Order: sequence, then structure tokens, then C-alpha cells
Amino acid sequence: MENREVIAQNVSDYLLQINAIKLNVANPFTWASGMKSPIYCDNRVTLSYPQVRTYIRQQFVELINEQFGDVDVIAGVATGAIAQGALVAQELGKPFVYIRSSQKAHGLTNQIEGKIEEGQSVVVVEDLVSTGKSSLLAVDALREAGANVKGMVAIFTYNLEVAKENFTNKECELYTLADYDTMIRKAVESNYISESDIQSLVKWRENPQEWAK
Repeated sequence: MENREVIAQNVSDYLLQINAIKLNVANPFTWASGMKSPIYCDNRVTLSYPQVRTYIRQQFVELINEQFGDVDVIAGVATGAIAQGALVAQELGKPFVYIRSSQKAHGLTNQIEGKIEEGQSVVVVEDLVSTGKSSLLAVDALREAGANVKGMVAIFTYNLEVAKENFTNKECELYTLADYDTMIRKAVESNYISESDIQSLVKWRENPQEWAK
């Protein structure tokens, strides 16, 4: 496997090249958690670029093999990581399930779609980790179903302290291909962001709640 720093740089480069990174300091984005942010990472767009999605898939496969070894099932978090997870499961030759944010209100009222049995080991695939709240709801659902969640892999994390705390509290290991700090360094090198953007992004990273005010 490539050096993790090299992988982080490569993934960051790809995300910048395909404009998966959106910046808007004047009109911040609102995340699902309600948090305001001047930056948004839309990893769904990677699926439209075969070279990018293949690289991400292969790095996920190698990361899972390296950190978790053999697993029974790959799980994707709906909706952003359903396709990513399915690609990884296909490459590994493993069963795949995906987890909704909540139970369906109709039909079979499933939260986990696909077949999973009590005691099976699972690695969760996520596209993005912000606060970690929605990602960890998937872990809760799998554990409630009796699965042994070995951990989670994600394309990108904002490296927020609240996310680190949430994953620690849930005793769930998280490994990501790229992160906020590497992304900002690459964005500066490629002139993707201006000097004023850098200052705002650094301030946001230091204290998201205060920055939003």
C-alpha cells in the first residue's frame, strides 16, 4: 500500500481537480448536523470519474485489508456511501448491505438493507465524516442487529474534535483516505483558494461554532 500521506495528497488532488470541494465564505453551507461551514466536500461526484472512483476503491480495499484483515460483510452508509461500499464489496468478493439514517416508514420498515447475521464482522464505508453523528448511527444499527463492527473507513474527514470524541465514545476506529489539513495544503499549492479564504478556513477549523456567529 502507498504511504498514507501520499494517498491523502492524491485523493485531495483528485477532489480538487473534479471540483468536489466547494468554498463559499460569504454564504456558508449548512450540514445535516446544523453546523455552518465555509467548505463542503461532495464526494458523490467522484463516481462520475472512473479514474478517481477506481483509485478510491482500491485504496479502500487495501486500507481494509491492512487495518481490519478479513471481514464478513461490507456496509455502506446511505446515501453517499452506498455506491462506494458496493464497489469495495465487489472488489473484495464480500456481501454488501447499506444502512439508512432511520427505519423506513413503509414496506418492511428496514433500516439495514441486505442480509446480515448476528456475529458477522463488518467494516462500514462512509463518504464523508463531519461531526460523526450520522455515520455512527449506522454503527449503532449494525450493533443492534448483532454485528461485530470492526471499524469505519471514509474518503474524507474534516478532523473536527467533536468527531474524534464521538468515535472514541462509540469505541469505533476510523481511518480516512484524506483529511481537512491535507486538503487545505493542496488547495494552497494549486491556487484553488485565496489568502483570505485560507484565513477563514483556518479560523473555522479552530472553532466552527464561533466562526458561524
